[in-house]
Amino acid sequence: MSYLRALWAYRGFILGSVQREFQSKYRNSLLGAAWTVINPLAMIVVYTVIFSQLMRSKLPGLDTTFGYSIYLCAGTLTWGLFAEITGRAQNTFLENANLLKKLSFPRLCLPVVVVANAGLNFAIIFGLFTTFLLLTGSFPGVAYVALVPLLAILVAFAVGLGMALGVLNVFFRDVGQFFGIFLQFWFWLTPIVYPVQVLPESVQNLMSYNPMAPLIGGFQAVLVSGQWPHWQSLMYPATLAALLCLLGMRLFRRHAGDMVDEL
Repeated sequence: MSYLRALWAYRGFILGSVQREFQSKYRNSLLGAAWTVINPLAMIVVYTVIFSQLMRSKLPGLDTTFGYSIYLCAGTLTWGLFAEITGRAQNTFLENANLLKKLSFPRLCLPVVVVANAGLNFAIIFGLFTTFLLLTGSFPGVAYVALVPLLAILVAFAVGLGMALGVLNVFFRDVGQFFGIFLQFWFWLTPIVYPVQVLPESVQNLMSYNPMAPLIGGFQAVLVSGQWPHWQSLMYPATLAALLCLLGMRLFRRHAGDMVDEL
């Protein structure tokens, strides 16, 4: 509770940091914040125009025009949120070393700023994607509300992992380098651009050890087919997310003071 009170007391610092970072991305740009719409819109158009024709018959049980495009967007957009939070959280203490040395504020504000920025970017992109679903008559209906618990598990998993990596990366700089490479392999070992059904049965069984597989599969089931996720399959990533959050907080509490000296 003390951490929550501290974060609330420094809410102005957090909101100001989010605003400054958002504005700095488009400073000296003619179109400014319009790029937050143009970039994801271009991605959706590419996926729709190209992959809706090339990959129409590649998803078992789906023969709709936009089936694969929605499948691809559902996976890549949510993976992008996970990758942004973990990737930035693991470097947040290093990138803000000068701030940590000069100012006295709750160190936990930095991961919160990371999550807030990633959430803002995701909200803009996913809002455009939802508009696309509505315009094409592909909106999943009431199953759409299942995205809330799915996102909660995804963010908790990313925050816990990112926090643990962020603390370790201060003392062992190879951690960040290794995770960047590992994340690339993790992406392709998760059924994001391909359906799990195309894999050999032995490999499909191994997917049960990948916590991102049921999470991404849940998003795809909701957005592609309008089906509710298999809640039982989400117990593994939800439990792992809780454990990682506890581990991340434990590492942070134990080494918060040492990090400033190390930096």
